[in-house]
Amino acid sequence: MKNPYLKLLRPHQYVKNGFIFAPAFFAFRFLDQPLMLGLSVVFLGFCMVASGIYILNDYFDREADRQHPTKRLRPLASGAVPVSHALGMMLMMWTIGAVLIGLVSLPALALTGFYVANNLLYSYRLKHIPILDISIIAVGFVLRLYIGEAAGGGKTPLSMWIVLITFLLALFLALAKRRDDVLLSMDGQKVRKAIDGYNLEFINGAMMIMASVTIVAYISYTISEDVTTRLHTDQLYYTVGFVVLGILRYMQITFVEQKSGSPTKVLLKDLFLQIVVVAWLVTFIALVPAARQLFGI
Repeated sequence: MKNPYLKLLRPHQYVKNGFIFAPAFFAFRFLDQPLMLGLSVVFLGFCMVASGIYILNDYFDREADRQHPTKRLRPLASGAVPVSHALGMMLMMWTIGAVLIGLVSLPALALTGFYVANNLLYSYRLKHIPILDISIIAVGFVLRLYIGEAAGGGKTPLSMWIVLITFLLALFLALAKRRDDVLLSMDGQKVRKAIDGYNLEFINGAMMIMASVTIVAYISYTISEDVTTRLHTDQLYYTVGFVVLGILRYMQITFVEQKSGSPTKVLLKDLFLQIVVVAWLVTFIALVPAARQLFGI
């Protein structure tokens, strides 16, 4: 990505905003065209809002980023984009994003406002507090779920299991990201203040715990009486294997290959993970009668 202004927006991170569609998927309303159109508009608006937050984060981090082996190449840290231009883009992205989301759902807009406030606190102060920093990141993923639910206008109610699994998985990924920072600090490159509250022993142990409880939570979801009754199937446990494989592969990338600095880039580049995600998706749909009917299977 050569254009520094486009790079500043971090479009590769938009894949994370796909969690906005999760409530529609688990409610099996993904072929409801009016619903999906509205969600797509909210998704687009939220991506713009998220880009504004990335700009703000880069603004606060520009001095520290200059000490990082890769982040020093970011547009603000490298000086490729003037600060005044970046802040102007931030306000523009927030404005356009808010208008798009507000046209679809005011409750979704209110939740987006909370997401922005949460990230303002994170960028300014909370990211410097160990454990709280990764918790804020995990809450951000959960908020994406609730934004998607709100944009659905009551058509896509969230299961408590989906909220719990999302939070735990996001914590697991955030810990993997911090592990990369710890490795850099061990090489004499202190990339963030919060890293003083972490070491490899702590992060390795915490990741093991998060991986374990995430898998247990997903198993509990697949065999929950409420879920099996609502989805009219007791065979969702067949999808557990794909979840285990995905987590094991990510742990291999983290512990063996030591390339966990950007979870989004890992997903976009790792063929094994992509195959596992697609296999889980296809199997999940094939096992649920309502989903099979939608696709005429």
